[in-house]
Amino acid sequence: MPKHHVPGRRRVLGGAALLAAALAAARPAPAQPTPGQAPAELRFGALFPLSGPLALLGDECVRGVELATEERNAGGGVLGRPARLLRTDVTDPAQAGAEARRLAGLPGTERPVALFGTLDGQLALAASQAAELASLPYLELAAGTDALTERGFRLLFRACPRATELASTALEAVPPLAALIGEAPAALRLGLLQDDALSPQALAETLEARIREQGLTLAARAGYRAQQPAEIAVALRRLRAAETQVLIHCSRAANPVPLFRALREEGWLPRAHLGLGGGYALADTALALGPELDFTLLGDLPQPRIDDRFAPGVAAFTEAYRRRYGAEPRSGHSLACYGGALMFYEAFQRAGATDPARVRAAILATDLPLGALPNGWGARFDERGQNGRARTVVLQWRGGVLSTVLPAEAAVAPLALAPP
Repeated sequence: MPKHHVPGRRRVLGGAALLAAALAAARPAPAQPTPGQAPAELRFGALFPLSGPLALLGDECVRGVELATEERNAGGGVLGRPARLLRTDVTDPAQAGAEARRLAGLPGTERPVALFGTLDGQLALAASQAAELASLPYLELAAGTDALTERGFRLLFRACPRATELASTALEAVPPLAALIGEAPAALRLGLLQDDALSPQALAETLEARIREQGLTLAARAGYRAQQPAEIAVALRRLRAAETQVLIHCSRAANPVPLFRALREEGWLPRAHLGLGGGYALADTALALGPELDFTLLGDLPQPRIDDRFAPGVAAFTEAYRRRYGAEPRSGHSLACYGGALMFYEAFQRAGATDPARVRAAILATDLPLGALPNGWGARFDERGQNGRARTVVLQWRGGVLSTVLPAEAAVAPLALAPP
């Protein structure tokens, strides 16, 4: 795929143009405001955790949606109207459901036409249920819990991959790890560690099933309560006693630092460590752990250090992010939310109206090839609302830098093993 140049300052990226070119359907002409009258804004809710343990990742998601909204508005808005985000902090399922109901109950033009959310599976389940009952489209950008799209909702759409895809991608690291360790893949002893939140539990169950299907060896599986970090040490002792060689940690998208502290206190260093949970990708985690994080692998959304043939818009996005926020992206969540929001804005434009039935039809008609979105994703939704063209990757920390190592077409560095 060709590389894309970085556009001028007035437009954040060329992402909207890239999406428009990839769509075959013609756009209906939007209604025009009365001469001399400014068009009324089109409101979109943005429900993300902006405080508590998920705050950094939630804020990173909001930054991605902000960049997409600013770009869309610079190009004329949505349906000829400027898009406005109604940012809402949600930290637990009850609050997520309540905020979705509150936004859906706003009068007239104050009511959003859709809700963006929410990073976390537990929050997404609650918010999307409230939105469905209120006949309000719910557009998930970063929560992978499989159960989200298994409830028969008609106005729920998810741009990002399911946890099932993440599990499959993560296990692609087993053969190269086995070769580096000097074992056959089937002989490599894998240990699963998960906290008690819904998403990690479901992901661990999926991983266990895939491990057995592929004829790999599950040495042990152990869990702990996320609110009781002292239980991590007990779980680690069980995995160590089972002679685990590759530790696979499934955690809610929170801070993995307590696990590293427990490993240090136990004096145990598995031959390889694979983390599944957004906290593993945060630059703040690298700052907190320093060289201790080196050689840690993680399965996650595409990140900025990736082959631009896989993700042709990532370099332009990274430069735009730097200009807007004065820093590097803190994880791949901003990139995922940027691309997903742009894609959904384009669907609203093609719908020609905000009527939920027309919006649903426009989203289901979206047909973008792989590589059309800045992080390498495409878009094609099934009847459950799941995008079947979203991909995950395997990354590795080396010297404070997070680089893509798998799949081969996305890699910018080889997978490496820590010295014994």
